[in-house]
Amino acid sequence: MKKHLISTVTKLTLLTLFTITFVSIGCEKVQQHTGVLTPETPIQANAMIGASNDSGVTGTAVFTQNEDQITLMIEIMGASPGLHAVHIHANGDCSAPDGSSAGGHWNPTGVAHGKWGEGEFHLGDIGNVTVGEDGTGSISLTTDLWEIGTGSDVDVVGKGIIVHAGADDFTSQPSGAAGMRIGCGVIVLAE
Repeated sequence: MKKHLISTVTKLTLLTLFTITFVSIGCEKVQQHTGVLTPETPIQANAMIGASNDSGVTGTAVFTQNEDQITLMIEIMGASPGLHAVHIHANGDCSAPDGSSAGGHWNPTGVAHGKWGEGEFHLGDIGNVTVGEDGTGSISLTTDLWEIGTGSDVDVVGKGIIVHAGADDFTSQPSGAAGMRIGCGVIVLAE
């Protein structure tokens, strides 16, 4: 009888320890997720676009990473109606009033300028934004060719977003003959 009692106490003790451990681990996981189990918050970077060359152009560029895909959404305001090229440039520097401090197109792969997704193109060759009569326009692009906040050669953080006065012709080297820089923003990691 005594042996059976010790065995029962041992089983109860082990069961209690297992339960406490399981509950503790479960509570720790809930605390890590602030009480709600949700998908991991996506990594983001953004740029506030300000006017270059006294253009009055403003806007935003938001990069959002979900798994291995990054989606860029650019919205501009205060631009003249028509097509305006948008590129990622090598330097995250908008200190020059004409946007020249952003340098040339971001081209870590060392290929010719072109149209995104067709033949050779810079990783900064976004495309053309169609701006309406109200002065606003937007463009969206999703890719697995960029990274956010990794410090690698294909990381968009620390680069510049440039809006041009004209359209990109996708053939003229090295920049698509898009004209004057009318907007500039620095891409930073979102907090």
